Amino acid sequence: MATSTLTNILSQLHNSNLSNPEQISSLLTKAKRQLLELNALLPSSTTLPNLLSLARQTLETGALISIRLREPDAFTRYYQQLLPFYEVPDSSFEGSSRGQRSKVTGLYLLLLLTKGDYAGFHTVLEGLEVENQGKGGLQGDEYIQYPVKLERWLMEGSYDRVWGATKREGVPSEEFGVFSEVLIGTIRSEIASCSEKAYPSLPIANAKNLLFLDSEGSVVDFAQGRGWAVKDGRIYFPLEQEDQMATEKDILAASGQVIENTIGYARVLETIV
Repeated sequence: MATSTLTNILSQLHNSNLSNPEQISSLLTKAKRQLLELNALLPSSTTLPNLLSLARQTLETGALISIRLREPDAFTRYYQQLLPFYEVPDSSFEGSSRGQRSKVTGLYLLLLLTKGDYAGFHTVLEGLEVENQGKGGLQGDEYIQYPVKLERWLMEGSYDRVWGATKREGVPSEEFGVFSEVLIGTIRSEIASCSEKAYPSLPIANAKNLLFLDSEGSVVDFAQGRGWAVKDGRIYFPLEQEDQMATEKDILAASGQVIENTIGYARVLETIV
């Protein structure tokens, strides 16, 4: 009876409206309460395959909904709760299903990228590689390969490739689009911080390309949000007096170079701090 109740709650969650987060939160709480009553919040050797699958599905549903609601902390909690289930052999689940492990794990890797947690990223990835040795590897897994490619391009300074991959048609699913937007925002902020230190001003047209923004209007909005002055088609950064020596020629020639060096520069700053 309790299993059918849990199944019914999951059905409601799949059909839920994201515009009503209170209802979703209530349903998720009820679902986890059912798991507690069924003693299935953690897997054990005595947990039946169908219940094991339901428990994993419940937590994966909560994780994916958390992303759609843009709640990364909640997603992280669900991911951590799922780890014990991901250590259970696939054969122990009903139908020997893998569930949505690849998607959830790929999303967690992408979240680590948005936070700049490269050590955590490689720890998770190395664990996956060890686990998949002799099983065909991870090359064919689009959900894992997506954050792997982004991380490699970030390290290379290939921001144009990162930008292209985060467009709607380049992401593996809508959930990845949420964290991809955050990642681009992080890159944009790092480029903006470096630009403030490098130049007294920039033409809006150059800043549009430099910051990966879609229009000059977006540049103006971004500039105002950071407290930059906008006048006569240029952005003026709040630089120190001695930094006002850069020439127009230097600015235009160096704009592409800033993109190439931003991530490495930011990493150095992090190390110094």
